[in-house]
Amino acid sequence: MAKPTKTMLLYGRISIFERLKANPASINKVFLQDNISLPNTEKLIKENNIPFERLKSHDLKKLKPAKDLQGIVARIDKFSYASFEGLLDQVQNKKVSLIFLDRINDPQNFGAIVRTLACFGGFAVVIPQFNACGVTEAVLHVASGGENYVPISMVPNLSAAIMKVKKIDCQIVGAEAGDDAADVGDISFSFPLGLVLGSEGEGIRYGIQKHLDSKVRIPMKGAELSFNVGIACAIFCYEISKQRKGLE
Repeated sequence: MAKPTKTMLLYGRISIFERLKANPASINKVFLQDNISLPNTEKLIKENNIPFERLKSHDLKKLKPAKDLQGIVARIDKFSYASFEGLLDQVQNKKVSLIFLDRINDPQNFGAIVRTLACFGGFAVVIPQFNACGVTEAVLHVASGGENYVPISMVPNLSAAIMKVKKIDCQIVGAEAGDDAADVGDISFSFPLGLVLGSEGEGIRYGIQKHLDSKVRIPMKGAELSFNVGIACAIFCYEISKQRKGLE
């Protein structure tokens, strides 16, 4: 049996530039396409004494066979998840709001959510260990450096994690489309706060719905379609951020 790798490949100019700014110690080596010049990135590579190599385009694609390499790849330490227990003090002090992702399996959606949360600030993500997408190289690429600014915790059981934060008076709100859900513009969130987002196909599992204090939805008067979970997350988190700012 092959040993699990201790490194990952990060690719894309923004992803690597943000990693160089936020956590250069996690970068083992950077590979840059030989006919491309990225002065700001190369400056940070030199300042942090990171091993550096130029490669032909086809050799770079052999290293990481993926679209959108943008001429640069970095070998980085394997992603380190944040301790859930370590997040509890930040939650209780209302420094972060939690986003619980229930069965989000698409790395594009997961990465987009992380990027969105990084832009707003003041959020952390909790994902289950099973039946969900973890932090992969594709997720990091889509997140565009957002993982450096958003703690991501993986827990064995999402329901148990929700029950634990409820013990510190954290309100748990579920994103649902049913008639029993309040419009996001009409609800007053209480903090500390956790928001649960379910899978696009099946929504939030019944076992987790039992722990919800309330349900919230996005009012839609147009076509009978639905928002992508990443877009929905952005809308909900805008309202959460606005209300949280009003408490400061």
